[in-house]
Amino acid sequence: MPNWTQPFKNLLNIFLQSNCPFCQRPTTREICLDCGRQLQQCHLKNPKALWKQPLPVFAWGKYDGMLKQAIAAMKYDNHPEIARVLGQYLGQAWLSHPPEDNSQPIVVPIPLHKTKLKERGYNQAALIAENFCLVTGLQLKPQGLQRNRQTTAQFSLSAQERQQNLTDAFSLGSGFRRLPKSPILLVDDIYTTGATAKSAIATLEKSGIQVCGLAAVARTAQGRGPRIY
Repeated sequence: MPNWTQPFKNLLNIFLQSNCPFCQRPTTREICLDCGRQLQQCHLKNPKALWKQPLPVFAWGKYDGMLKQAIAAMKYDNHPEIARVLGQYLGQAWLSHPPEDNSQPIVVPIPLHKTKLKERGYNQAALIAENFCLVTGLQLKPQGLQRNRQTTAQFSLSAQERQQNLTDAFSLGSGFRRLPKSPILLVDDIYTTGATAKSAIATLEKSGIQVCGLAAVARTAQGRGPRIY
């Protein structure tokens, strides 16, 4: 008996195709298979190597090569679909390498200031967190924090300037009308010196909210401890 649905599926796939944000080849995925394989080469073997006090950090990959290119395209070239892919990668890594002290935390993305959000059209950390939660099943509080003022881009600052730049940058958002019983897991795109996370943690802890750590898609060489690999 002929399969009448297959020609329709093939036609539908043609209409659903878009171009890979890296190589521009047609694909029915957010990222084509070849570029996806290159991206996976940035994946760290032990994403929880920095999961220790004073700031436990879970990082999916090394901020280099294709992952560095992906994050730049996601943030500055209007490719929010990359955030969805990276959030899924981060979630899969969390399920494969759960921290020993994991107690089903509530996920809160690092927020953008409203001016930056309007300019970009989306918060990449929120999209990463959303897809991270879709994979892990963890609860998401997208409005857990809010950004009070627009800060200078962190990459252009020294470690001391980063900390000063983020002083009082955050406040508790509308997502926490009641104090949560579970600890908070912050989610961001990049972990460098930890200045952003520390500022967010200070805001939450002032309100009596416990934070268990930060999950980031990438960590830079500055955020690397000894014998990471």
